[in-house]
Amino acid sequence: MVEGSVLRVGTAGVMARPTGLRWRVLLLLLGAALLAYVVSGASWGTTDPGSATIAASENANAAVIVRALPGAEARAAVEVRRLGGRVTRQLPIVHGFAATVPASAVESVRSLAAVASVTKDAKLKPQAATYSADSDAGSMYNTTLITGAQELWKRGYTGKGIGIAVIDSGVVPVDGLKVSGKVVNGPDLSFESQASNLRYLDTYGHGTHMAGIIAGRASAATDPKKYAGDKTNFLGMAPDAKIVSVKVADAHGATDVSQVIAAIDWVVQHRNDNGLNIRVLNLSYGTNASQAAGIDPLAYACEVAWNKGIVVVTAAGNAGFAQLGSLTNPATDPFIIAVGASDTKGTATMLDDTVASFSSSSNWGSNGSFRLVDLVAPGKSIVSLRDPGSYVDKTYGSTGGVTSSLFRGSGTSQAAAVVSGAAALVLQQRPTLNPNEVKRLLTYSATQIQAQAVEQGNGELNLAAGIDWPTSFVAGFVPYNLLPGNGTGTLEGSRGSNHLVKDGVSLNGEKDIFAVVRQLLVGQLLVGQLLVVQQLARRELGGQRLVGRQLELTADVG
Repeated sequence: MVEGSVLRVGTAGVMARPTGLRWRVLLLLLGAALLAYVVSGASWGTTDPGSATIAASENANAAVIVRALPGAEARAAVEVRRLGGRVTRQLPIVHGFAATVPASAVESVRSLAAVASVTKDAKLKPQAATYSADSDAGSMYNTTLITGAQELWKRGYTGKGIGIAVIDSGVVPVDGLKVSGKVVNGPDLSFESQASNLRYLDTYGHGTHMAGIIAGRASAATDPKKYAGDKTNFLGMAPDAKIVSVKVADAHGATDVSQVIAAIDWVVQHRNDNGLNIRVLNLSYGTNASQAAGIDPLAYACEVAWNKGIVVVTAAGNAGFAQLGSLTNPATDPFIIAVGASDTKGTATMLDDTVASFSSSSNWGSNGSFRLVDLVAPGKSIVSLRDPGSYVDKTYGSTGGVTSSLFRGSGTSQAAAVVSGAAALVLQQRPTLNPNEVKRLLTYSATQIQAQAVEQGNGELNLAAGIDWPTSFVAGFVPYNLLPGNGTGTLEGSRGSNHLVKDGVSLNGEKDIFAVVRQLLVGQLLVGQLLVVQQLARRELGGQRLVGRQLELTADVG
């Protein structure tokens, strides 16, 4: 079905029985309200949105953004007015509204049962009246130049015909993602799937940023022969690739491991539907799992996708260097591609590049495993598409905003997106390659930079280095000394320390949102079942407030 320039597929097949996925999982409720899985690489602003204070004198008014629980917007507005506030603008994309309230009443607004969050409504200004992509080291123009993507463009390889699944917070049809056929929507597995005005849309701002890096293309860029050297139009790594968006996170940017597994399941089932040709899967998310990758159900789901011919690219994590490693799950799985972030130091040469201080390092014995980061890619102060009115935009726009259409972010999320786009270029050039062969090509052609091996792995992405290598160089490559996973671990182990918190009580163990122990499902997780359970949960919970612990939203002042 065509919705503007965005296609929607797969809804008729949501209840279809998945094929090829075997793991032990617990079907949990509430979609993105369950915080067991968090954004792995997005730094946008300078304050934690949950802890920011709004200072003013007792008699002054404060301008705020009030986010209500889904369906409770009207009730929240009534309560704000009761406290002496005034609603100034409706913001349906974030379930909320702008308002002015007495400064002394801000904390009372925050405590309302119908309110999810209250943040300061700051004035946002672009960093420059005019924007020059070639003078911004973090622009996609310079990123595609440094990584060698433009060299492939010159030869006609722009990602055309390759589908890239982006399991994230959805996307919005801003310029760069509005070209006909650019975005295909899979199922919305987030809690917002029940709101018709929010379904598929990115209310958080992360997924749109990733999609832009991976395969964005400005509507004005119409001639592939002119992509290389274009300093005016926004172009992602693989500007003619197709984005297949599977939304799992809501406006808080949080979701549960069970939903991500269901999303991977859908991608595996529908990879060849309607000419989607999904060859790459981008996961810019991660958890600090407490179990080894060999038994982790999330890591196992990624392995299944890999074995079905899908190159799985995941963020290494933003925990910085640690002596025994700091990789997040599922980057700990040795089969898939784990990407760290490089810092280009503001130059167009790799000679001075280092690994960004926040980038997670390789594991040396953590959870009984040895696992190197596979490679690094630019991830510091990367400029991509802005999602106006989203949580990230409203909360971090004062430091992250570049222009009205562009936003700056840092992290291994951005680096993973760069590599996902790179994989699409490689697959268009060499369509017979399987995931193991793509990984070998990307890692062996990487360039060593100023960093330890445990930080950079095989080096920094360099597509130009391998552009002329014969396919026979990597054909038939099979990783050695790697034992496949079995997924027999627990969902709680996949969550690690990240849990839903309600009324001070954390969701732990193999329990659903009602704290009722359910029987483990051995075998298939049905996406359709998850959707039905989400609907039941929403009706049961009504207006109850669910609060997730927000992680990894730290400063990007670049």
